[in-house]
Amino acid sequence: MRARPGKTAIFEQFAADGMTYMFGNPGTVEQGFLDAGVGSATEYVLALHETVAVGMADGYARATRRPTLVQLHSGVGLGNGIGMLYQAKRGGSPLVVLVGEAGIRYDAMDGQMAADLVTMAEPVTKYATRVVDPASALRVLRRAIKIAMTPPLGPVMVVLPADILDQVTTEPALPTVIPDTRVEPTTEAVAQAAQLLANGRRPLILMGDGVAGSGAQRELAEVAELLHAPVWGVNSSEVNFDSKHPLYGGQLGHMFGKDSARVVSDADAVLIVGTYVFPEVFPSLDNPFRPETKVVHIDLDAYEIAKNFPVDAGLAADPKLTLAALAGHLRQQHGTHGPATTTFPAGAEPLASRAPGPGTTDPVLNGFVSALSQAAPRDLVVFDEALTASAPLAHHLPPRTPGRFFQTRGGSLGVGIPGAMGIKLAHPDLPVVAFTGDGGSMYTIQALWSAARYGIGAKFVICNNRRYRLLDHNIEQYWREVGLPAHAYPAAFDLSRPDIRFHELSAALGVPALRVEKPDQVEDAVTTMLAHDGPFLIDLVIET
Repeated sequence: MRARPGKTAIFEQFAADGMTYMFGNPGTVEQGFLDAGVGSATEYVLALHETVAVGMADGYARATRRPTLVQLHSGVGLGNGIGMLYQAKRGGSPLVVLVGEAGIRYDAMDGQMAADLVTMAEPVTKYATRVVDPASALRVLRRAIKIAMTPPLGPVMVVLPADILDQVTTEPALPTVIPDTRVEPTTEAVAQAAQLLANGRRPLILMGDGVAGSGAQRELAEVAELLHAPVWGVNSSEVNFDSKHPLYGGQLGHMFGKDSARVVSDADAVLIVGTYVFPEVFPSLDNPFRPETKVVHIDLDAYEIAKNFPVDAGLAADPKLTLAALAGHLRQQHGTHGPATTTFPAGAEPLASRAPGPGTTDPVLNGFVSALSQAAPRDLVVFDEALTASAPLAHHLPPRTPGRFFQTRGGSLGVGIPGAMGIKLAHPDLPVVAFTGDGGSMYTIQALWSAARYGIGAKFVICNNRRYRLLDHNIEQYWREVGLPAHAYPAAFDLSRPDIRFHELSAALGVPALRVEKPDQVEDAVTTMLAHDGPFLIDLVIET
C-alpha cells in the first residue's frame, strides 16, 4: 500500500466518492490540508463567511441528493456556521463538515481557539467525531459520509487535527458504501393501514420533504385521489405534491399550533408521510386530532413516528414503495367500500377552489413575478426565501415539477442567496432565481462576492420592504392572543434608517444589479436579468 500524508489521502477519498466541490472559509490550522488539495479533483469554493459556505453546500446537497463537503475553521468557524447547520439538520441535508484544529498534541495546553468541537457540533449534526489516529482517517471519513447519507439524511462533522493529517498513512481510499434503505413494510402492515384510511369519511394527508427524498410524488397523488383526501404540506419545502392539483390544500403554518389544529380538526382518518408533526415554533401541547381519528404515519425516520402524538399504525419504511403498496390495497377496498368524501374544514378549502389571486396588492411585486412567469424558461428553478412576499410566487410560479422549487426550512434566514448558488453549481444548465427579503439577505449578502468570483449565474431578487415584516405579522397575532390593542411596532423591526441600497451593495461585491421602484420598470428589469450572462441582482422595492 502506498504511503502518503493523511492530508493527501483525504483528497483521494474525496475523489473516490466523486466529491467535486468543497465549500469553505479557511484558517491557519487548515493551511496544510488545503495546500495538499491544490490540483486535486475537488474544487474549493471560497466563501467570505461560514454561513455562506454552509448555505451553498446545503443548496448543492438538496439539488444533487449527494454528500457535500464543507470546510470550517476550528471553534470560531464552526460557531459561525452553527445556525445554518441547524437548518441543514432540520431539513435533512447530507453535509460532511470538516473542522480543522491545531493538533492533538496541544490538547493539554488550552491554547488559542481551543474548544471541544465535537460537543459544539452534536446538537446540530447527526454525528460528530474527531480523527485521533492517522491510520483511521479515511475509515472515519467514510463512516461519517455513510451516516450523512443514511435516512434520516443530515449533516455530520469530522474534526481533523493538523498533526494527525501530517502523519503518513497507508490506508486505501475506497468508495463509501451507502446502504440501500428502500425497505417496504409487510403486506399485513400495509393492509392494516389501508383499512384504517379507507374506513374514514373525512380523510386528510399531511406530507413533507420525505416524499421528494423518496421520489414518491406520483404515488402520493394516486393515494390522495383514491382517498379523495386533501393534501397539506407540513415540513414541505420542495415539490412533494403538485400545487395545482385540486386536492392540494396548501401549507400549514410554522408559527402557531392552533393553525394546524384548525386544518386537522374535522378529519377522521389521517395519513402522515415523510414529515414530522408538527413543526411550529409554538406547537399545540394537546393532541390536535380528534380522539376517534385514525392516524397512519409513513416515514423512514422511525424517531418521528408517534414522537409527539400517538398513531394507530406506524410504518418505518420507504415512502415511495409503501405508498405504491398502499394504493394497491386501496384500489381493492374501494371495490366494496366506495370512495371517501372530500371535505375541508371551514376556512381551509383547497387552494385550487379559492378565488385566484396573488395574495398581495403590491403592484411592483405582483408585476415583477407576473412578468417573470411569462418570460422565464419552462425549466426555471425558484428558491423562495421571500417569506411574507411568497404569495405571488405561489400564484404566478406554482411549484409543480420536482427539483424546480425550493424553500427555506428549519427557521434559518439567509439561505436563499447561497442556497440558489449551490443549486446553480449542481445544475449549471438550469436557470435559477432566488427570492429573498431585505432582512434575510443581509445574513449572507457576502455570498454575492463568491457568485462573482466563480461566475455562478444564479439571479437574485431582494424583496425590499425595509422591515422584518414577518415579525409585524407575528406580533399582531400575539397582541390578539393576549388581548392587547394594536399599537406601533417595535423599532427593532425597522430597516429603513438608513435605507439599504442593495443594488449598490451588490455592485460593490461584483454582481451587477438594478433597483426597481415603479411598476413601469418591471418588464425591462426582468428582461435584463434573464438575459445577463452571469449573476445578477434586482433590488425590488415593495410595500408588502
